[in-house]
Amino acid sequence: MSRKIKIGITQRVDKVDSYNEYRDALDQKMIDWVVDAGFIPIPIPNTLVDLDSSDESQPRLGGWLRELNINALILSGGNDIGNVPQRDLTENYLLAWAERNMVPVLGICRGMQMMGVWSGGQLMEIKGHVRMRHDLELNDAQSKVWPDSVNSYHNKALKECPSSFHILAKSGDGSIEAIAHSELPWEAWMWHPEREGTFLKSDLDRFKKLVENGQ
Repeated sequence: MSRKIKIGITQRVDKVDSYNEYRDALDQKMIDWVVDAGFIPIPIPNTLVDLDSSDESQPRLGGWLRELNINALILSGGNDIGNVPQRDLTENYLLAWAERNMVPVLGICRGMQMMGVWSGGQLMEIKGHVRMRHDLELNDAQSKVWPDSVNSYHNKALKECPSSFHILAKSGDGSIEAIAHSELPWEAWMWHPEREGTFLKSDLDRFKKLVENGQ
């Protein structure tokens, strides 16, 4: 492991009707992907927030982050923004915490949407981006640390790039596929690196560089 760096990973919330339970859930491949990058994955529960308090004041979640000494974050995919208030509040608090403490963050799919909305952006419906692959059109054509093609599992996209970010890549139809913060060690991708049959070295290298340069 690289200096025992701990990566906190947000989780989707699933309703299991047969048990009348709400469950935090995370694709096992996401754990494998973080381990392959050389880090320690730690799933973040959605039950540590108080819905009656603001996203700036969540002492239980803040204390949990301090006790576990979380070094970086992944905002994972799953759940539309607005459908699960607990998760929305958890991720809003995490972004505020990461901003205050200059903590590296990678947003994946919904995670990128959340980072964009949190930063003042808006979402729009999009077609032709569910269960398919497409090439990336890079803003920096000289960059070699990118996959040749990416998977796509979303029907919403950022309407525009928030002012605090810049665009790294788009799809052929002009949809924003990757962004980076202009000052913070934050990056976000609309594809799922953990859903590749074999994890792509380019994805792992970008993630490792983001985390290690932010430490």
